[in-house]
Amino acid sequence: MAGRIRREDVEAVRERVRIEEVVGAHVALKPAGVGSLKGLCPFHDERSPSFHVRPQVGRYHCFGCGEGGDVLDFVQKVDGLGFTDAVEHLAARVGLQVRYEDGGPTRPGEEPGRRRRLLDAHGVAEEFYREQLLTPQAAVARTFLAERGFDRQAAEDFGVGFAPQGWDGLLRHLRGRGFTEAELTASGLVSQGQRGVYDRFRGRLVWPIREVTGETVGFGARRLLEEDSGPKYLNTPETPLYRKSHVLYGIDLAKREISRAKQVVVVEGYTDVMAMHLSGIRTAVATCGTAFGADHARIVRRLVGDAGGAGGVQLAAGTSVGGEIVFTFDGDAAGQKAALRAFGEDQSFSAQTFVAVEPSGMDPCELRQARGADAVQALVASRQPLFAFVIRSTLDAHDLRTAEGRVAALRAAAPVVAGIRDTALRPEYERLLAGWLGMDDQAAVRRAVAGASRRPVRPSGPGREPDRRGGPRDAAPEPVPVARMAAPDRRDPVAQVERTALEVALQHPALVPEEFDALAPDAFAAPAYRAVHEAVRAAGGVAAGRALVAAAGGEDASGWVGAVLEEAAEPVRPLVTELSVAPMPEDRPEMVGGYVRGVVLRLVEIGYTRHIAELRGRLQRMDATVDPVAYNAAFAALLDVETRRRSLRESA
Repeated sequence: MAGRIRREDVEAVRERVRIEEVVGAHVALKPAGVGSLKGLCPFHDERSPSFHVRPQVGRYHCFGCGEGGDVLDFVQKVDGLGFTDAVEHLAARVGLQVRYEDGGPTRPGEEPGRRRRLLDAHGVAEEFYREQLLTPQAAVARTFLAERGFDRQAAEDFGVGFAPQGWDGLLRHLRGRGFTEAELTASGLVSQGQRGVYDRFRGRLVWPIREVTGETVGFGARRLLEEDSGPKYLNTPETPLYRKSHVLYGIDLAKREISRAKQVVVVEGYTDVMAMHLSGIRTAVATCGTAFGADHARIVRRLVGDAGGAGGVQLAAGTSVGGEIVFTFDGDAAGQKAALRAFGEDQSFSAQTFVAVEPSGMDPCELRQARGADAVQALVASRQPLFAFVIRSTLDAHDLRTAEGRVAALRAAAPVVAGIRDTALRPEYERLLAGWLGMDDQAAVRRAVAGASRRPVRPSGPGREPDRRGGPRDAAPEPVPVARMAAPDRRDPVAQVERTALEVALQHPALVPEEFDALAPDAFAAPAYRAVHEAVRAAGGVAAGRALVAAAGGEDASGWVGAVLEEAAEPVRPLVTELSVAPMPEDRPEMVGGYVRGVVLRLVEIGYTRHIAELRGRLQRMDATVDPVAYNAAFAALLDVETRRRSLRESA
């Protein structure tokens, strides 16, 4: 059995994989100064971006929750992978074949590369299904697509395929490609019966369900034949790769447009996603056999790059400020129920949330067939704020022509308004509710909402169901505590100079003046920064960093930061990562060199000033008449340090 991946292959993965591309598949990144990118942290909920990536050092760090590391750390944390699987995943991305040392697996019971094997099995299965769509047996599948306005090119673009009717067509194909029965069972591509394993999908139209990275992790299959007694839609079961609460169909195709347009349109089916994209709405995605939940919301808001807009702040449909999420629902009771479920999730993210309802009950696929692409675009353009839709839907259940009906409607709608967590937005909806009820007494509406807010309000929907730990499913996960040495108070001006000097030493060693390596071990007063400086000195100082950067082509400082991390004690390593990623106040490339020199020389000057104070104190305690030799030596030393400080100021 294979053992530990060779260290040189791990390092090769770190060098070849671009961290900004891997992180950018999960987070909308924007420039944040010279060589720095930022976005919303994928590891904790936040409204203002505090997650920074610095490609030239190959590191990321969140200044909100403290998570940080290299590209392998990121993949392990964001995708829940083990170290071995993360290395194999990224190695496959750059076409690198990893090698293993002799010996057992890295952890008891773990077979390295298992995730990669399951992904490969899905890739082979997708190719098989797509080829089967062209066979005579798949005529019923091609007819289904044609009747809904999808031609062969559309099927190709969306990876649509056909699962043949036989019990073991895919099974035999995968066995022929070297996959074991254990791997196929774990993948969910086959099912276990009394007589053995057999194809899970048979005689069905098949859509590949992919991660945001583009790798296929499961399938959704639509019933086509009358003799098929199974459900209308059958998806891959929960597997190590596929969790329905964590996947969105079409996210791989929509991610770039979502990031550009700051919009995502959530529809209810695979053909709806196809119809939306072919109608020009290329931000459409769909859930896979489950309602839109908190985990979906987190995926979406990272791509949208929402930076703090409050849900539903804009009361009239139009261009959103911080990004928007548009749910499309049918105009019937089921559609309204889906919108109410979405209300329960809406406030777990801060992008503006809208509802687009087709009054006649047509889904986007039917709408495109009946009225064309323009009608689909008009549906999205007619969106209305989710809060307003939910309140109006609640009122529609009552007869507002009577006093009794209006009072009953107020009692039903007040908890909805009270459930709006944005306290600045709630009064505006109180005013709107009074108008929709036709009540002049707005104070009565405010009292009803205030009374409802004192009672626990839990809108229906899966986002409020308790999980196995007993908490609401939309509760944000607690940040993983990071064992680290406490950083000094950022308000301390001297500590801030020390911090900045270490930042430039890690990020731009080639620009750091030689005076940095001449600093004494006690040049850093703050214990945490002194520990980082010790690691820098142990790694060879910035002279070694300068050589490593030159060997890497003149810009890549990842090897230098890695060398410092190797020398740093475990509690200090998170701080090294943080300093290597921290944004600098100077964002003009041509001025960075001067900024770096100025920062370092400022620290050197502080050292001179501290030394001068010590020498003056010593002189004051000495008696020149008792020991004139020692006194004169101390005085000469003082003059020498003052001269060096004066020269430093003149050269700065």
